[in-house]
Amino acid sequence: MAKKLKVADLPEFDAAEYLDSEEAIAAYLTSMIEEGDPALLAAALGDIARARGMGEIAKASGLTREALYKALRPDAQPRFDTISRVCAALGVKLVAQPMNS
Repeated sequence: MAKKLKVADLPEFDAAEYLDSEEAIAAYLTSMIEEGDPALLAAALGDIARARGMGEIAKASGLTREALYKALRPDAQPRFDTISRVCAALGVKLVAQPMNS
């Protein structure tokens, strides 16, 4: 009989470890946007910022490191201005497309 694993014994998944290319970042961000949940978008941007270096992204976006962490925590609902500044600092853009495509 196989040994049962407890969820608490599993390692915590960190998406930032896998965001090592522009393509991976774009695919991840697109997937989170498609979910339609602002908190998921904020958390995804936080994962990407951690992968790139939170201090560097904070500086490039004009936000303090503390404000960036606060704005991109999983339960946050950041303003569009913040999302826009972080996206620009990450070198990505949000794109609208028809829902029929």
